[in-house]
Amino acid sequence: MEQEHETGTVEKMRELIRRLNAASEAYYGGRDEVMSNYEWDALFDELERLEGETGIVLPDSPTQRVGASQEDNIAGSKEPHEYPALSLAKTKQISELMEWAGERPVWLSWKLDGLTLVVTYDGGRLTKILTRGNGAVGTNITFMRDAIGGIPAAIPERGHLVVRGEAVISYPDFERINEAIADPDEKYANPRNLASGTLGLDEKRLEEVKARRVVFHAFTLVHADREIVSWGERMDYLDSLGFTTVERERTDAAGLAEVVQRWTKRVEEGRMPLPADGLVICYDDTAYAATGSVTGHHATRAGYAFKWQDETAETVLRKVEWSCGATTITPVAIFDPVQLEGTTVTRASLVNLSEMDRLGIGAEGETEITVIKANKIIPKVVGVRKAAGRYTVPDRCPACGAETSVAEGASGAKTLKCDNPRCPAKHLKKFARFAGKTGADIDGMSIETLREFIAAGFVRTFPDLFRLEAHGEAIEAMEGFGRKSRENLMAAIERSRTHTDAVHFLTALCIPQIGPDAAKKLVGAYGWPGLAGELEAGTSFAQVDGIGPERNGAIYEWYGEAENRQVFDELRGLMEIPGEAAAEKKEGGCAGLTFVITGEVNRFANRDAFKAYVESQGGKVAGSVSKKTAFLVTNEPDSGSSKNKKAAELGIPILSEEEFISRFGPET
Repeated sequence: MEQEHETGTVEKMRELIRRLNAASEAYYGGRDEVMSNYEWDALFDELERLEGETGIVLPDSPTQRVGASQEDNIAGSKEPHEYPALSLAKTKQISELMEWAGERPVWLSWKLDGLTLVVTYDGGRLTKILTRGNGAVGTNITFMRDAIGGIPAAIPERGHLVVRGEAVISYPDFERINEAIADPDEKYANPRNLASGTLGLDEKRLEEVKARRVVFHAFTLVHADREIVSWGERMDYLDSLGFTTVERERTDAAGLAEVVQRWTKRVEEGRMPLPADGLVICYDDTAYAATGSVTGHHATRAGYAFKWQDETAETVLRKVEWSCGATTITPVAIFDPVQLEGTTVTRASLVNLSEMDRLGIGAEGETEITVIKANKIIPKVVGVRKAAGRYTVPDRCPACGAETSVAEGASGAKTLKCDNPRCPAKHLKKFARFAGKTGADIDGMSIETLREFIAAGFVRTFPDLFRLEAHGEAIEAMEGFGRKSRENLMAAIERSRTHTDAVHFLTALCIPQIGPDAAKKLVGAYGWPGLAGELEAGTSFAQVDGIGPERNGAIYEWYGEAENRQVFDELRGLMEIPGEAAAEKKEGGCAGLTFVITGEVNRFANRDAFKAYVESQGGKVAGSVSKKTAFLVTNEPDSGSSKNKKAAELGIPILSEEEFISRFGPET
């Protein structure tokens, strides 16, 4: 009987390990979160308890790992750490922090939620950047030295220096990056996930890494040749060397509760711009801290992590809203309002069908659920208290009305999909381009607003954007809208309808290879509505400067589809596009010449102004040097740039900006 009990316990431990590792892999390596920190911590604590009771630790147990799974997506050479990067013991009880602090002064800082890096300097120069890996071995990503903020390339300390810190992406930057991703299925779940994915990019994508603004926040000085015992002084020393360091506050056991409460309130009130999943305390006396032992994978005196206890609320599921994205239809729970972490919460993603089944979601109005705000930020359904019946899976796409189907991914997760390849939700980027600045320029029509209108079935084609008034009351009732927002949006739509010129209209249509420059050339050659007439007549545009056979073919391939012709005709009927005469052939000092302009300009306001002047004088400006180039214009004629080299190879004259002005104007 006892053996059967032990066998059952081991099987339970195996299942806990499987679920915990699968959740970690999804969280750190992919974009989907299948489990909140709240749930993960509860399962982890249960596994630790069972390991303690049985004395059995199974292979792959996350209790014995130090973050290795979070770096499975980072390629590169593996190197051992000079100093092992052990993890910290964790607690959710302030009383345990106070007991650990004892009679000694301690420092409290954020437990930032990013990717731990270790940076090394020798002779004042940065020599290595390693990820934490499994604590003993990390991945060398030194090639990212210029793409990660907060890591000085050189420091005034000439000895050997090792610094550990967290590479994070702030919430504002996370939102900016996610906003630019049209497909909701491709969006990142949280800043931690985005930071991990970013540091997994290769050397060819360093500009992308830089654009995402990953910043290294040093949280401890691991080694310096000079002796500095105080942790606070060590951190001040890192400040003086030019590092971005973690925010910190000195306190003691008696003051810990107040400090923890004050720092926690900043997160609850949204005043913490960096992702953090808790707080850390460490002794000011680093010599004393170093005398601790290593238990499992924890250094007993290196520090103590405090993780917030998520505030929970019970509520009733009123509706499951199905939001169609580019690849899946995502279920969203709409429930009776609850107060969590000082805010009112009414909705949370249910992720996919598998997660709904795991939670035990029942029928709308008959299911009582438990909700949290994970890390005090993201609403999450973490449990079902009571359920009756079963949720209904829609057999029609909410965005286009086409049939849906259930698909099972490689991980076994079941998702709902729309079977219509022309579903507007799958082409959100095109709608964003249509309504954007280079297109119809509908002020306030953000990509999130477009997504909501498409999901609600209000918008299926471009012309539907000019018929939104018919859904005015429903829009006014949508979350985040109201009477004033509706009125402003309708006014912006009307301005777009009556003030969009032919070039912006043509760009908005999303014809392949026809951007603003090509649209300008076409309208310049034929005017408006002359261009529309030539299109209907099947006139070849290949002879238009800058169009050519390839773009001409793309135009007629697009126009050859009946649905595109219908959209074109409907929009012409809905929009008041002003007439425009074909441009007269410009003659001037640059007539017949093609220029390439590179580098910074001094005399012109910018390169766009330079380009406009060349075109006003009958010339053309190209983006790359070719046999057709008459002159390369650069203020750095002796640089080793690829354009300078190409011009030299082809024997193309290189002019400075001053030489261009003296030869072609403008007169000053």
